[in-house]
Parts: sequence; structure tokens; C-alpha cells
Amino acid sequence: MSFSFSELDFLKPELGAEYTGSGTHFAVFSAHAEQIELCLFSPDGKDEIARLPLPKREGDIWSGYIAGIGPGTVYGYRAHGPYDPSAGHRFNPNKLLLDPYAKQVTGELQWHDALFGYRIGEDDLSFDDRDSAPFMVKGVVQDPDFDWAGEEAIRRPWPDTIIYEAHVRGLTMTHPKVPDRLRGTFLGMCSDPIIDHLIKLGVSAIELLPIQYFVDDRYLLEKRLRNYWGYQTLGFFAPQSRYLSSDKITEIKTMVKRFHAAGIEVIMDVVYNHTAEGSEKGPTLSFRGLDNASYYILSPDDPRHTFDTTGTGNTLNVANPMVMRMVLDSLRYWVGVMHIDGFRFDLASTLGRQDLEFDRQGLFFGAIRQDPILAGVKLIAEPWDIGAGGYQVGGFPHPFREWNDKFRDDVRRFWKGDGGMVSELAARITGSAPQFNHSDRGATSSINLLSAHDGFTLMDTVSFDGKHNEANGEDNRDGHSDNHSDNMGVEGATDNADINAARARRRRNMMATLMLSQGVPMILAGDELGNSQGGNNNAYCQDNETGWTGWDGLEDPFLDFCRQAVAFRKAHPVLRQERFLTGETSEDGRIEIAWYKPDGNFMDDAAWNDDGLQVLGVYFSKSVHALDTEKMDDLFLVFNAGGDCEVHLPIVNGLKQWSRVLDTGAETGAFDVHDEVNPVMVYTQSVAVFAPTGQTQPPEGATKAQRRRWFQLGRWGK
Repeated sequence: MSFSFSELDFLKPELGAEYTGSGTHFAVFSAHAEQIELCLFSPDGKDEIARLPLPKREGDIWSGYIAGIGPGTVYGYRAHGPYDPSAGHRFNPNKLLLDPYAKQVTGELQWHDALFGYRIGEDDLSFDDRDSAPFMVKGVVQDPDFDWAGEEAIRRPWPDTIIYEAHVRGLTMTHPKVPDRLRGTFLGMCSDPIIDHLIKLGVSAIELLPIQYFVDDRYLLEKRLRNYWGYQTLGFFAPQSRYLSSDKITEIKTMVKRFHAAGIEVIMDVVYNHTAEGSEKGPTLSFRGLDNASYYILSPDDPRHTFDTTGTGNTLNVANPMVMRMVLDSLRYWVGVMHIDGFRFDLASTLGRQDLEFDRQGLFFGAIRQDPILAGVKLIAEPWDIGAGGYQVGGFPHPFREWNDKFRDDVRRFWKGDGGMVSELAARITGSAPQFNHSDRGATSSINLLSAHDGFTLMDTVSFDGKHNEANGEDNRDGHSDNHSDNMGVEGATDNADINAARARRRRNMMATLMLSQGVPMILAGDELGNSQGGNNNAYCQDNETGWTGWDGLEDPFLDFCRQAVAFRKAHPVLRQERFLTGETSEDGRIEIAWYKPDGNFMDDAAWNDDGLQVLGVYFSKSVHALDTEKMDDLFLVFNAGGDCEVHLPIVNGLKQWSRVLDTGAETGAFDVHDEVNPVMVYTQSVAVFAPTGQTQPPEGATKAQRRRWFQLGRWGK
């Protein structure tokens, strides 16, 4: 069969391979290429059956239309141009290149020296003339049709959001009720056992570790490991092939549709800060061969070298308009075609760099905010990278929310018993106002987490003093060394009943703290099950039982406690307010928040600065700026990281009598409800929550001054 471009070729606005119904239009960007060739392959991807120069160039977009070919066509590109590394150009037509806009990737990348543009063993100024096609993955033309009938976007408000961070393979590989053929796949992820678990837990959104096409690092494969987490993206439009149970990418659409039917939003973890091609000594797989000087930030001192703020060898140059367009097109594709509900941006500080410096008013953030499709979905930043000035917690603009590692660290430190932590805990449970209460940002700006894929699981936080990453093959040098963890007497798993009981209580304390805090909570998959990684806090290469979620905890009382804690949060809107509670008083004297010492008096400077104080009480009420239509019950929370302690319950806003409605000191995790009078016992290492036995109001006809005194002093005429 012969192939040729149609004389009726026309320039479509879309980049990539777009099936028109009667043929396919191919378009790719390169500002510095001299010629781009389209290569067509046999269906199995092994034989190159045609090589055709793209006939049209408009600006920096090369394109061509071939009638009669469509979905299933396997293809790639070769780019001709200068091979001048000292000027940043690394064109080598011997290297087959994956289309940056490929909607599906076929084949397995086979690491071979031919994948590199230079000769391995020599410096990167040399030139390798071997054909890389036999070892390279290829793109596949797609049919965009899919039956979305009955599916609707959820767009749940941020105050009602509870996120569950999970890995497609990790969550499904060992679940006893997920069919073997579906384990590790999108269809396994949306199988009935997984969805049933998430519904019972009460989460509202699942945040998936990278599912865009990524590659296994060569050095990992040589150590008989592989890239488990997926933070080495090569295809920003294509789903990861290993998560498909067939050759149909519609499986990911089926997953999204099933989650939406269950009321669960789908958030993708995306990696637009770097690619899998690494530094200038990395392979030539796509972007490097198409236009190295456009796609990557190069060293301002020597363009031969990449400029790395990500720790992976390269940094994607989103300041380039066409690279920015690729990122935005990718995001719009996942929202518009795949119906994704939001994104978590890996190392998002890199995306905000203008002239190498972070700028919260940068082009990328502006482009997102003006986009009518993207501005309405959930946007979450990992607010740091490894470059200078890269740590930017609290520095991102609306509508971004941010992972808050300060919440994780301070909650761990408070419950571990570190001194001087009551003031830090106060900041965290009120939405981390010191970081986020500016620029009209709301109290939901903080994504609160106890643990995430990167670091100790919740169980390992209470089971290990140090990391144990020996299986990663880096002599335990990788991963964080400061985990704010505490093994509570024994390193790792133990049969000691007292230690296990103490560990269970501390996990309850931390989970309760997460669910009682203003902001948006995120649970790491498996934390509710007592999942352990054996002390490995960097399981990025552990695609095995170390990295997978263990389901042995399905009968553990802690799972029931987590379900009740989530339900408690949902039942009390006062815990998830849009506005920061800053201590303001309404015109009639109603207090929105107040802090208490165990003796019932307000916290003062001496108490806030008391390194030995381990008990903190806080009264939450409706923000004085909340709408009158917002109905909220008041709560009084006590966090006790010390021993048994008598606590005097407050008289505030006309409230005098309280009922204990949550207590992590109960070994079963059950919620105990009964009347209390001052003082009450709050037990060793526990969280206790009290609700008003009856909310009272000032008498009718009271003057404004009388109402103010009522709310401030607790009863009429005191």
C-alpha cells in the first residue's frame, strides 16, 4: 500500500494526529527543524512502511493530511536540523520520535544505546547514526468517539471535598475481590470492590498518581526495579499502557464514568515540570529530537546543558508559547475528552518560573485562570521544586489549592510530644492562616495531609524512627531523613500489645486531627487500613508488595474509626468553612473562635509560649462573615498530647452544657455521647470533641448591648 499526502491538504488548528472520518491530519511543532518526516509502521509497530516529509509549514507548525487512514495507524516522527549541542540543537533524523500529542502509545521502550543522539561512551557532542525505531514506542491514531450517556461532571465545592490519594496498580493488586485479570488496571480501579470501599469510607475525590504515559528508567531496570510512581512522563496525552487490560484507551473513560456514577471526582497527578528524557546526556525520544532549544530550559551560561530545577535532569520550558500551548492542550484534552475533574501539579513551582525565578503572577497561572475550561476544575499545586526560591507554600494564586507539608509535619510533631507545638497546631487546624490568609484566598486553600505517596505511611509514622530504603539500591541514602516519626518503643512491626494499642491511639489522634481541621483533607490510600511499607519512605521503584496497598486491615477497628471520622466531618459544616476564623466578634457579640487552657481560661501569651503545654482547647463557631442561611453547629475540641487531664468546658456564646461526641481514647474508636458538666477528663494522648447539649439564644427583645453580653458571658445579666 502506498501513502501520500493529499493535495487538498489544509491546516487544522489541532496539533497531533486527528482523525477526520475520512483520513488523518498530522501536525507537530518545531521552531528550529529544517524538515519533519512522518513515519508509518505496520500494526505491530515493527516495520517502517512509509517515510513522508510533512509538506506544509505555517509558522513553526509542520503538517500534512493523508486520506484513507484512520484509527489504529501506528506512527512516529523524524526531525532534520542542526546537530549543534553547543547552541542547544540536537536534531538527529536517525532517532524515531514520539509525537508529543500522541493519544495512545504502543509497544515497550527497549533500552538500547541507539536511543541516544550521541555515542554512549563518548561525550554528548558526538553523533550516533543508528536507527532507534526498533527499540522505540510509537503513537497510535485514535477515534475520539465514546458513549458518555448518563455521565455528568460533579464539580463538588471545595469545603465538601475529601481527597483519597491512590495508585492504580497499588490499590488494586492485592485486593482479594478484584478479579485477577483486572488487577493493576483502570478497570480494576473502578471495579465494584474498590468503589464500594471508597463509598463506605466517605471520600469524595480520588487523586491518582501519574496515569499519563511514562517510561521506566534504564538504571532501575538494570537493578531489576522499575518506575512505580510514574513521575517520568513522555506522553502528556496518552494513558499509561500498563494500566490498560486491552488495547482500548476507552478503559480510562469507563473508569471516570463509573467513578462519577458513584459520586466520586477524579483528579490526576500530572508532571509538566520535566520529561523522561533527562539531562543532555539522556535519550532522544521526543521533545529533544523535535526541538531541544524550545522544549527545555537550557543553561543561560552554556546551552549545551539543560537547566534543572526538578532533580530529574531537565526542566520543561513552559515560558515558550508553544510549550505552554502543549501543556494547556493536554489539560483541556483530559477535561474535555476524558472528563477528568482536576489536577495535582507535581513540582508546581517550576511552572511558575519566569526568567528562572518563581512568579505567582506568571504566564502559566494567568493562562490557567483565563481558560474557561480549566478555571472551573480543581487545581492543586505541589508548591515547591529544588531550584532557588522553589519552596512556595502559600505562594500560589487563586484558584490553586496547595499541598501543605507544614500540616503533616506539625501534626506529627505535636502528637509525638515535641515541645512548643500548641501554637503550631493552632495554625494548622485553622487552615494554616499564616501561609494562606492573604490575597483573598479562602480557608480551603490548604490541602491538609498526614502522609502521601512520598514519605512514611501513617502506620510507618508510628512504627519507625528511621527510614529503611535499602531495597531501592541506593544504600538507604534516598528519601527524607527527617520524618517526625516515633516507633513508640520497637522499630517496625511488633507483637507487643501495649505498643500496638498506643500506635492505634496515635493514628486515631492524627486522623481525627485531619478531619477536625479547617482546609481540605487528603487521605493516603491504605492509611485507613494500617498499610505499611516496612519503613520505606521512598517507594518510587517498588512495584511490589512494598509499594502496593495491603488489604489485611479490612477488619481492623481503625477502618471503622476512619469512616466515622469522615462522617463526623461531613455532619458538621463548622469544620469546613470557606472563611478563615480569625477571632472576630459579630455586632451582637457572637464569637467565631476562641482558644482555651485546660482551666477554662483563654489562652494568653504565657500559655502560647509554654513549651511544656501539651493540651489545647478550641471553640469553633460559624464565621461572622458567613451567610445567615448557612446552618452550623458549634463544637469544642480538645487536643491532648500529654497525660490524663481535667478540662473545664467553656461558657461561650450562651452555651453552658456540652455533650462528648467524639473521643479517640475509646479503644474501639466508637463515638460516646453523654452529658458533661465542668470539669471533664480528657484522657492520655487523645482528642475529645464536645457539642452543645442545647444551643441557647438571648431572650426576644434584648438590646444589641444585652445580646453582646449574652454571647460573651454565657448567660443573662452575669
